[in-house]
Amino acid sequence: MIPTQLERPVLVAVDLHRGHLDPAVAMLPLPAERSRALIARAAPIFAAIRAAGIPVVQVVTTYRTPHESDSNPFWGGKSSATRARSHEHNLAGSPGTQIVAELFAPSDIVVNTKKRYSPYLHTDLEFVLRDLGARTVLLAGVNTNSCILCSAFETVNRDFELIVMKDCVDSMDGEEAHRMALTLIETCLGRVMGWEELRAALAIPALA
Repeated sequence: MIPTQLERPVLVAVDLHRGHLDPAVAMLPLPAERSRALIARAAPIFAAIRAAGIPVVQVVTTYRTPHESDSNPFWGGKSSATRARSHEHNLAGSPGTQIVAELFAPSDIVVNTKKRYSPYLHTDLEFVLRDLGARTVLLAGVNTNSCILCSAFETVNRDFELIVMKDCVDSMDGEEAHRMALTLIETCLGRVMGWEELRAALAIPALA
């Protein structure tokens, strides 16, 4: 039987930075209306989770030089029109690397060495989660069909319980890719939960 309460949760937010969510600076943007909607949905949820004492870890993609992304054959070859500007994406010091203000708090732990779809590869995310005593990862961020899907697999491979926060994920690759990824995650990796279901499982009071 699936337990109602979630054991030792930590929220891991992947790439909720301006490089995806601020059309004014983003090189790999979600459509503006989807960005606004995602931020509006996620901001009060993140605030409620922090208020409940649940740690928040923000993972941010950052490249020293364009070569760090272009060395990937898929990105460097510009095989995908949506990734044509990947060599300009989230270079160190650029506005794109800034976490969207509405989704950030000074108490958040920031892991800013992510360079591929995985938030664990060449980062200290797993060390952070172990140090926090995490048993359950609450996963949020973009893009659902790439970084979130990869994050989900790798989280489960490390024997954390996985919850994908349905209201706090989206994809620049469109609704079909977004829904397909959620279906794959729910089929073989973990639960996909809307806020009301997750709030009850975390015993967090309803939002005002």
